Amino acid sequence: MGVMRGALTMPAPRKYPLELRERVVRMYRTAEPKPVIRRMAEELGVHHEALRGWIRQAEAHDRLPGAAAAMVDEPHPPARTARATFTAGGSPVIFVFRQPSAWMSV
Repeated sequence: MGVMRGALTMPAPRKYPLELRERVVRMYRTAEPKPVIRRMAEELGVHHEALRGWIRQAEAHDRLPGAAAAMVDEPHPPARTARATFTAGGSPVIFVFRQPSAWMSV
């Protein structure tokens, strides 16, 4: 879940940097024989379920066809946009606009 900031949300900060994730997954993939995930995670100072999830996500990403893999890396457009205007008295009026769903544009 995101952290509420007014009418918009921000994603929660990530516990582990992306560079660490990529390096750890690369280490796991190149190791022969495959190490025990729990032991490897303990040695690297990350939670074993986090490491297991990163490995599964990387494997799933590799199985996607080219166009689908490229779409996973693209950021999603915001589901809503907010615009604030001010009344003559100075109080804000906030309008929230929803983006139309993908199925509506077909």
